Order: sequence, then C-alpha cells, then structure tokens
Amino acid sequence: MTPLTIALDASTYTGSVALLRGGVVLASRDAAMRGEREERLLPAVADAMKEAGARPEDIQAVVCGAGPGSFTSLRIAASIAKGVAMASGASFSCVSSLALMVAAAIPVPGRYLAALDAMREELYVSLVEVAAGGIVVAATRPEVITAALLEPRATRDDATPLGPGLRIDSRPQAAALARIAPALVTPVSLASWEPQYGRLAEAQVKWEATHGRPLLAR
Repeated sequence: MTPLTIALDASTYTGSVALLRGGVVLASRDAAMRGEREERLLPAVADAMKEAGARPEDIQAVVCGAGPGSFTSLRIAASIAKGVAMASGASFSCVSSLALMVAAAIPVPGRYLAALDAMREELYVSLVEVAAGGIVVAATRPEVITAALLEPRATRDDATPLGPGLRIDSRPQAAALARIAPALVTPVSLASWEPQYGRLAEAQVKWEATHGRPLLAR
C-alpha cells in the first residue's frame, strides 16, 4: 500500500498540515501561528489525523517545510514534525517552503520567482520550475534580495513573480506536497536537521549588536 504521509509547513504566520496517501490529500488543516493565546498547529495535526482516520503508528513518512520564513513558526513546525516522526518511527524529510507555495497555486507550466517577506524591505526568493500537470520539478536554493529587485530579477530569469500579494497570490500549503516531484523531497537527519531560517532571529541580531560578538559559533 502507498505510504501514509503527514506534511507540515509554518514558514508564514499561517501554518498548515496535510495527510496524504500518494497524490491524494486525505485531510488538511490551517492554523494561525501568530496573535493567538495558545499554540494551534499541534491541535490542527490531531484534527487532520482524526479526519483521515489515522493513528500515529499508521504514519510512514513525515515531510516538513524547510523554510525560509518566520523563525518561531518554523521551529514550532519542525518540533512537531520531529515528534511525530519519533513517535511513529516514520521516515523524515524536508521540502522547500517556496516550492510548496508555487505548487499550492497550481500554476501552468513555466518558471516562477517565488517570494516571501523577509522583513527590512527584503524578500526570500527561489526560482521554481513547473512541468505539465502543475508539478514542481526544480527549485533553486533560497536567497535574500531587496524588494526593489524582484521585478528585474523576474524579468532576467523569464519568470513570473509568485507569492503573497504578488502577480500570482499564493502561500505555502502542506497539501501542495501532492504536486512536488519526489526528487525535491530530501531525506534529512531527525536528530540534527533544522529549517532554513534565511537569516538570524531578530533577538539574536540585537544581542550580537549589543555585545559585539556572535551569540553562537558560526
């Protein structure tokens, strides 16, 4: 039987979870990651599993959105994903959140410049290629550019800007894993993997500026 997979992403202030079997989404939920009095993503995981009729021991694969994006939200999703993998003994993999964002839009085949807010008038971007059927087949490593460079970069790469508030409005969705080519889902170490935060947390930046030295060795 095709493995039961649980996917999570929380690269923005709205997290998501989905249960999939092959290319079929059995259940999905969204969860606010900011402005709430309690953590919402783990209850969303429980709700999605209940709808799918799945128990922790039924899960055979866990896939977590790798970012870049919101530091705190990414850490919450990663912690939950690792906990589910440990409890179920499932395999553990990651996938670019920017690739999930493109896949969520179900775009026509072509090239897209996926972009998420990186604050400070900057963007996280990745050049993503979509093949027939809306399947994402390639994505470059995320990088940070100034917001003013988005359109020139898209023109240079013959790509359509895609992201929240852009020409094609979209955000990462865990259920979009169904339209991600298997080659873009990367097995990683459950013990040592961390999301691609894109940049240091704001609190760490301020601490290092105050103390004149790195908080952690890099």
